[in-house]
Amino acid sequence: MASLTHKLRSKYWFACFRDAQGAQHRRSTFSANRKEAQRVAEQYESVAQRKLPARTVRETIAELYRQHYHQELPTASVRTFIFEWLKNKEHEVAPASLASYRKSTNKFLEYLGAAADLDLASVTRRTLVEFRNTIARKAAPKTVNADLKAVKAVMRAAKRDSYIVEDPSEFVETVRKNSNGNRRPFTVKELRAVVDAADCEWKSLVLFGLYTGQRLGDLALLSWNNVDLVRNEIRFRARKTAKQMILPIAGPLRAHIEGLPTGERPGAPIHPKAFAIMQRQGRSGNLSNQFSDLLAQAGLRGRAPRSSRGIGRSARRASNELSFHSLRHTTVSLLKEAGIPESVVMELVGHDSEQMSAHYTHTGEEALRKAAAALPAI
Repeated sequence: MASLTHKLRSKYWFACFRDAQGAQHRRSTFSANRKEAQRVAEQYESVAQRKLPARTVRETIAELYRQHYHQELPTASVRTFIFEWLKNKEHEVAPASLASYRKSTNKFLEYLGAAADLDLASVTRRTLVEFRNTIARKAAPKTVNADLKAVKAVMRAAKRDSYIVEDPSEFVETVRKNSNGNRRPFTVKELRAVVDAADCEWKSLVLFGLYTGQRLGDLALLSWNNVDLVRNEIRFRARKTAKQMILPIAGPLRAHIEGLPTGERPGAPIHPKAFAIMQRQGRSGNLSNQFSDLLAQAGLRGRAPRSSRGIGRSARRASNELSFHSLRHTTVSLLKEAGIPESVVMELVGHDSEQMSAHYTHTGEEALRKAAAALPAI
């Protein structure tokens, strides 16, 4: 049965109760009156054990809040709360992460339609499951889970700030990832084909990608200020993780860099066309499409259709084994095959965890000795 306790520096009683799985919880009752607090505690327990709708508990707490604070319990529509949540995130996460959150939450608001202007308490587990399933019919599992993760973060924040009593996303599971379309490393033969088909700037981007293992957007934004040939280092802050990267310059990459025109300004971009696209669009989608065309020119994948196929922009994209991100896989695979310690690989390419680094591990199609002999000549 629910019980009450006091916390230091709080005049209110706190409810102690167990949920349906037997886990213990403590929540403020917003009441200094023991009798009222006990009633709220019992209702908390009823909700946690799925015996009472969360809306009923919120109505009780709202009445107590009005009595003791002489003001209304915090309320917000789904749209308003998401707007404020994103505004707060501007100071907490990297720009790339913020863009991802904004994209995912916009999908959720579009899915809700007019219901986005209803109170947050109107969002149920069923709402979130149906949203997840709707996205799953159009997008890859990775995209679905990223969208769901963003919405879950919104719901957790709403519960933390007392806008809702129960988090409806708590038991909404992610979708199962399949093995179709998983990225793989390039072979040396494929890398040569790409370099042969590329113009000067794309050849440079490919070499930077291969020898640093970094993301396309970060490489496109590099300027000559990021390159220190005296220390033999490339320094920049990763857009996705906001991590300061300090990378040693591999011999073949240094030889390539020394042959590039440096421009008139120290801060001039190394890859001017790609830099201009990133500055204009803020993301690397257009560059990724250009690289897809380059792969098609090299005979490594079919050319993506530019005309409408009648399936809409939101339809699931065709999956391909090779992309610019495959250069990152190639770097990690070669390093691991060479026996480089896990921690060093993680530090070099900027992974945040061993689990993520393990995702990039592949068995190379060619022996390390052959790869080591061939790569410098690319």
